[in-house]
Amino acid sequence: MPRLRLPIVLLSIAFLAGSMACKKDGGASGPSATPPAEVRLGYFANFTHAQAVLGVSSGDFEKAVAPSKFGTKIFNAGPSLIEALFAGEIDIGYIGPGPALNGYAKSKGTKVRIIAGAASNGVLIVARPDAGINDLKDLVGKKIATPQFGNTQDIAAKQYFRDVLKQKDLSGVMAVPNAEQASMMLRKQVDAAWAPEPWGSLLISQAGAKLIAEEKSLWAEGAFATTVVITTPEFLQKHPDVVEKVLGVHVQWTDKLKADPTAQLPLLEAALFKLTNKGLPAGVLAASVKTTNFTEDPLPHTFTKFAQWAYDLEFSKEKTDPAAMFDTAIVKKVREKATAASPGK
Repeated sequence: MPRLRLPIVLLSIAFLAGSMACKKDGGASGPSATPPAEVRLGYFANFTHAQAVLGVSSGDFEKAVAPSKFGTKIFNAGPSLIEALFAGEIDIGYIGPGPALNGYAKSKGTKVRIIAGAASNGVLIVARPDAGINDLKDLVGKKIATPQFGNTQDIAAKQYFRDVLKQKDLSGVMAVPNAEQASMMLRKQVDAAWAPEPWGSLLISQAGAKLIAEEKSLWAEGAFATTVVITTPEFLQKHPDVVEKVLGVHVQWTDKLKADPTAQLPLLEAALFKLTNKGLPAGVLAASVKTTNFTEDPLPHTFTKFAQWAYDLEFSKEKTDPAAMFDTAIVKKVREKATAASPGK
């Protein structure tokens, strides 16, 4: 009997080895040899999503992913973009740290990977000139507008009130949509705002608000992520070549925005107007580029702090370790290629 069993055992081992090799080389767990029929990008019609806005309007993304078709979906809030990512309605998205972290926690780490940064800083704390606010400590007892309950600015503002200003009552931090903050400030229904660009500069321009501080001054590192680029582990694993093409366009526009942001403003303003049918007052985008840094670095320390703040403020029921959220190997590869190809290299 042992002589009969040995060939069967060897055959079984050979079959398993062959199966594992196939899975590693071309199966579900490895890159697909077939490009996706369509690459779908989700983003906001926002200033801090500039690389997405410009990459789409210029046709650069569409050219890069060919022969795959290229599709887009515009979102107004991070949670809805996360839902679309989970549902397979988009493949890659631009989003703020708060919703990205929430999506990662909600899926227990199975649905979200940060593949690049997009923007950092660019958040202003502004106040009505007649609100008696001259310093951050004067925010105590005032009504502070943030764009959305539980979003990145809302969490940051509430953390500051609780941990720095030592306030137990956080009801003064109010969720007010960005587009409504100027009118509410003029009607004295809010005293200040914790506002991302271009809304912070818009409040200064339209509502006569004065700058109290830039949020970056509250970070020991002097910088924090405002927008990042995400995908799913599945898409990243199956289509790394597509991710590289998309990030190639992303890095190209990042470099253009960093090298001469003023030169890109007319293009960005025109693209945003086409998406929203609304223009911005003269000088608002020019002011915004002075406070915002466009970068492919996702600044991981941001997420470590946000994870702790979200837990402390009970936005998250469990502590989340964001370390495994990041997979930046491809964007680093793209950066190396871009550096090698730049003049003088």
